[in-house]
Amino acid sequence: MIKIIDYGLGNIHAFANTYKKLNIPCSIASTANDLETASKIILPGVGSFDYAMDKLNNSGMRNCLDEQVTVRKKPVLGICVGMQMMASNSDEGTAQGLGWIDASVKKFDANSNSSMLLPHMGWNDITPIGNSDLFSEIESPKFYFLHSYYFCPNRPDDTLATTEYFGKFTSAVSSNNIYGVQFHPEKSHHWGTQLLKNFAEI
Repeated sequence: MIKIIDYGLGNIHAFANTYKKLNIPCSIASTANDLETASKIILPGVGSFDYAMDKLNNSGMRNCLDEQVTVRKKPVLGICVGMQMMASNSDEGTAQGLGWIDASVKKFDANSNSSMLLPHMGWNDITPIGNSDLFSEIESPKFYFLHSYYFCPNRPDDTLATTEYFGKFTSAVSSNNIYGVQFHPEKSHHWGTQLLKNFAEI
């Protein structure tokens, strides 16, 4: 059973509706007990890094989530700020991240190109690296983005896909059972639906 974490942020019902259309069992987890029966986990997120971490830490699910991911090694997919929370820290605030991946979150340098705007908003291509199952059967992948900060892994091998905006940045990551995407698959039409289906089959 895929569990979508509801800690007060993210497009929870959009993910649930996508899986319902795919006939893939899922449910929303709002307590630690809900997480116990997860086979896979989706960690959505919108807004600022510190606010998201505070909401998760106060949800009553933080310790159980850490155990499910780092001890029981259940596959997890972080979305947008949910991906950024997997890093150790962020330029956006002072809160400590989950630290599941050796990485920091950096702000785009708006001074480096005056013709580009922040936030990075709208559709953009991604370039998968290698043959990850997460991007299986996705041709000419294009996804919807909305962010001003980007994930910067310290291990190049953790980068799963890149995107061009203010130069090349990491737009998807993976480390063992941990996956993250900076874009919003729930807003990305058939590309996003296929990615969520692929995650369910990992």
